[in-house]
Amino acid sequence: MRLVFLGAPGVGKGTQADRVTAQFGWPKISTGDLLREAVKNQTALGIEAKKSMDAGKLVPDAVVIGMVRDKLADPSCQAGFVLDGFPRTVPQAEELSAILKDKGLKLDRVINFRVSRTDVVKRLSGRRSCPKCQSVFHIDFAAPKVSGQCDRCGAALVQRSDDKPETIEARLKVYDEQTAPLIAYYQAKNALSDLDGSGDMGLVYGRLSTVLVGLGAK
Repeated sequence: MRLVFLGAPGVGKGTQADRVTAQFGWPKISTGDLLREAVKNQTALGIEAKKSMDAGKLVPDAVVIGMVRDKLADPSCQAGFVLDGFPRTVPQAEELSAILKDKGLKLDRVINFRVSRTDVVKRLSGRRSCPKCQSVFHIDFAAPKVSGQCDRCGAALVQRSDDKPETIEARLKVYDEQTAPLIAYYQAKNALSDLDGSGDMGLVYGRLSTVLVGLGAK
């Protein structure tokens, strides 16, 4: 299946995409991962992206779309994929539609994860990251065995700047302005399914699995 996971930062769409990949084998395509990989490998698009990132600017749509186009051409994506974090805007959605049309394909479904704003802030502000091995914990839902210390390597955990409450509110405002219009865009195409993203990860995945099986996933 070809899927897009929509939702505000902190709704858990990345975690659920990982579970879908593990069960069904469709690769998860995260624009964040694509950017990091392209920069690390110093591809032409990666070099272009790094210029924007170093200048503190958003990576241009053309660069992000180019990375997604290249990834979708990979044989691993022929049987299906889960897009996490793309598209972020209606113009990006239109570009994605054009890319798939060129391949004679279309999206099977867009899943919109819905979580209350209060819960999103709680989820994000409670995250703690290991600067050494990149492990992620949560003070309420996945606490480390020793408070403030990484279970894997023992390094001191930190709260990322973009997980602080004031930054979270700014991120949610950007989402409301730029990404939320995608909901209406995909509703108009009868391609959207709303999903309750509240509760523990297993409960949410149960709801998601029901939707996917209903669409014919095996």
